[in-house]
Amino acid sequence: MEFRYLPMTKEDKQEMLDKIGVDHTDDLFSDIPDSIRLKRELDLKIPKSEPLLMNELTKLANKNYNLKTHASFLGAGVYDHYIPSIVDHVISRSEFYTAYTPYQPEISQGELQAIFEFQTMICELTNMDVANSSMYDGATALAEATTLSAAQTKRSKILVSKTVHPESRAVINTYANAHKLEVIEIDEVNGVTDMEALRNKLDEDTASVVIQYPNFFGQIEPLQQVQQMLEDQKKTMMIVSSNPLALGYLTPPGSFGADIVVGDTQVFGIPAQYGGPHCGYFATTKKLMRKVPGRLVGQTVDEEGTRGFVLTLQAREQHIRRDKATSNICSNQALNALASSVAMSAIGKQGIKQMAWSNIQKAYYMKQQLQQQGIPVVYQGALFNELVIDVKKSVSEVNAVLLEKGIIGGFDLEQIEANRKGQMLIAITELRTKEEIDIFVKEVGEIHG
Repeated sequence: MEFRYLPMTKEDKQEMLDKIGVDHTDDLFSDIPDSIRLKRELDLKIPKSEPLLMNELTKLANKNYNLKTHASFLGAGVYDHYIPSIVDHVISRSEFYTAYTPYQPEISQGELQAIFEFQTMICELTNMDVANSSMYDGATALAEATTLSAAQTKRSKILVSKTVHPESRAVINTYANAHKLEVIEIDEVNGVTDMEALRNKLDEDTASVVIQYPNFFGQIEPLQQVQQMLEDQKKTMMIVSSNPLALGYLTPPGSFGADIVVGDTQVFGIPAQYGGPHCGYFATTKKLMRKVPGRLVGQTVDEEGTRGFVLTLQAREQHIRRDKATSNICSNQALNALASSVAMSAIGKQGIKQMAWSNIQKAYYMKQQLQQQGIPVVYQGALFNELVIDVKKSVSEVNAVLLEKGIIGGFDLEQIEANRKGQMLIAITELRTKEEIDIFVKEVGEIHG
């Protein structure tokens, strides 16, 4: 039995052609020169009925490894965290799931309030004055922060630590090229930014210094040292890319005088889902409020004094005066921001703190067990939930063995630096049990020999 994917019949098609006054579908492409038209059928499989197609796709999907069948120690920017079941129930509601831009506040109060709550919680976590309604992802938010710093300071040099995520650094370089900015990368020492090298590169043309906290290698950067260093550079901005879950326990960047704090809220309510989509956040000081890319939701009252929400401080030049725009971002990740808001609300203030502390405890337990097995831990500084180990072998080969044991291994750092052969970045979240950690250590220990 054949089942159609679309309900259009041959009669429907002919009726539409008759309505617009053409004899054949090919007539719709008459403006395209015959010399460049494809003269054959597309090289596609013969269409299957819907049941057969579903069977084929299900078999293909079942070949994938997933976080329900395997214990994952892979992080490097995308993490396996607890997601309260209520998240899917809320974001699946049609009024949220199908919503687009809340330009009409009188019919978008629910959406606007959800975004407002997201902004509020981000401000509380980062200890910053204002946050926008979200951005595409953490890397985009970080690149936007660098261009904002250049526009605000009228300077053209950006100092970026090499402990910042390599993909984020790539996005920064892409943005910098278009804005004719000079990006200088600062080396790392013992897994954190080389403070002496940073001091030597600072000058009167430096628009901003970019630090990740915790950094790409899981280490905690000394933000207070960076703050003290920038006291003599009055205009140079301090930009911090930060995991918001870590801020549930660590001192927030705002307390260290950060000018802009950005990051990715994937850690709150957003599944790994093949690396995206995510939700970036952008928080800053009141001084820079009108320069923030994207949009802001504000709280107000109507003529009857009833609390309400509206889009506010819109940088209209981003829409209509593009030559004066500081950004081309005019949208946000409303649905994913909602997911993060629901997750943060469900977990609660104390819950987030406990969740962050659990990540730290389990990471230190993993570190202790690895060292007892004689597996070198590359960096010995303070960490959050990631650490670098040296397996002394090809990480891809080690990961292949681990996969057979039901374990998704860590990130191969040789992919970003040739001199890091054998180094694996592993992530330990609150979802990893003691048993899973012990099995990982045992298996890696046996491979390590």
